[in-house]
Amino acid sequence: MSTSTPADQRPGRIDAVPVRHPWRWVAVGVVAVVAAMFINMLVTNEAFNWPFVFETMTLPPVINGLLMGTLLVTLLAMIIGVVLGVTLAVMRLSPNPVLRYASFTFIWFFRTIPRLVLLTIMGALGVLFQDGLAIGVPFDHILLAPFDFSWDLRFITLDANTVFVGVTGGAIGLGLSEAAYMAEIARAGITSVDTGQREAAEALGMDGGKTMRRIVLPQAMRVIVPPTGNELMSMLKDTSLLIGIPVGAELFFQLSAVGARTFQVFPVLVAAVLWYMIIGSILMVGQHFLEKRFNRGYGARRATPKEPEAASVGAAGATGTGGGDV
Repeated sequence: MSTSTPADQRPGRIDAVPVRHPWRWVAVGVVAVVAAMFINMLVTNEAFNWPFVFETMTLPPVINGLLMGTLLVTLLAMIIGVVLGVTLAVMRLSPNPVLRYASFTFIWFFRTIPRLVLLTIMGALGVLFQDGLAIGVPFDHILLAPFDFSWDLRFITLDANTVFVGVTGGAIGLGLSEAAYMAEIARAGITSVDTGQREAAEALGMDGGKTMRRIVLPQAMRVIVPPTGNELMSMLKDTSLLIGIPVGAELFFQLSAVGARTFQVFPVLVAAVLWYMIIGSILMVGQHFLEKRFNRGYGARRATPKEPEAASVGAAGATGTGGGDV
């Protein structure tokens, strides 16, 4: 009869040798050398002219261009793009074929036109509306002629040279272009929500609008927020394209004017890069916290401290029961 204990039957200690990764240290060395070269260039190269860069960044016209043409246009364009984009996404998913094809036509048109070309056209639209942009039912004089009516079915007329130029025209042009992309982002988010959520809402008596606002869109935001953050970053940078209208109260336009006047072209470009990096970094931090908020409740569930203990007790109970059966 063997007198060995279970401890004697266990395998001996394994002396594992860690895997060596020499190429990792080679990569670290290469990165360190490249970083040192870059820092040396920033510090020693006189072409940067750092005093002039920081002085240019704080000039009143540059600050005004940052606030009006960059930040304000970004905000207005994103509001137009998000609101109109979600509306177009709902239309694209509608069972009504007229709404589907109208949404598809809008998205197709504005996705195929470069934004610089679109903004340049926006600045020239005054040629088409020399008598003003009339909003209402067209051909009213023809439609009402058989009835001998003199009603004017065009209830408002806008000055096209005011609407399609300046900050307003830039916000409208970029907003319409953004709406086409946001429509596809919102459509992807809406379709990612399980159809059972809609069916459950309908079973509770919710109509389509309330189901979309309270059930579908809150769950779709987890998918919508990350690409929307990318679109916001792109919109911030695309405000530099407002030169196509043109818009004078814009960051890059003002910095370019300073560079042309002082013949310091490269330092003002560095100043523009620094401003875009600062604002973009702030937006990325905001996106991080927004994603964290809408990701609550998703992903792997964290194990509580009691779960391992419960698992051990369950395993011991199962072992004990098995031994009793034998």
